[in-house]
Amino acid sequence: MHTLPDPAAAASMLNDLLARHGTRQDRLLPLLHALQDAIGHVPPASVETIAHHFNLSRAEVHGVITFYHDFRSEAPAPCTVQVCRAEACQSMGGERLLAHAQQALGCGLHGRSADGRYALEPVYCLGLCASAPALTVNQAVFARVTPARFDALLAAQSMEAV
Repeated sequence: MHTLPDPAAAASMLNDLLARHGTRQDRLLPLLHALQDAIGHVPPASVETIAHHFNLSRAEVHGVITFYHDFRSEAPAPCTVQVCRAEACQSMGGERLLAHAQQALGCGLHGRSADGRYALEPVYCLGLCASAPALTVNQAVFARVTPARFDALLAAQSMEAV
């Protein structure tokens, strides 16, 4: 989980990253990754500065950010749950698991729980097809997840946050 800097600190961090990455347009992706690694997302307010630095339009930078599913334009939730949506997981109970996760978290895919603590995201294959269905909780991978095991994982995550 990232601690979000205040706007002045975020702007300073962005300027430092821009200086380190140079102005060649092929450095845009590495810069976006570095910015997201540093603060957890690519703030929409940074797009204009980034575009100007690389001599691109805001639309071009926004297009790159929205094209790649790994980039976020808002701060991440403290806990992100990713449910595998690949065929093997779907055929082994993934649909039931997803429905349970949506009900337990009170949100749909690409959504957040009402308290903002959990984000629910799809992922398309975790490589555990023989142990389906699978999911991640804050990038920790779990296989053969049932609704009951999901509840236990969520309870354990809640205990870690205390």
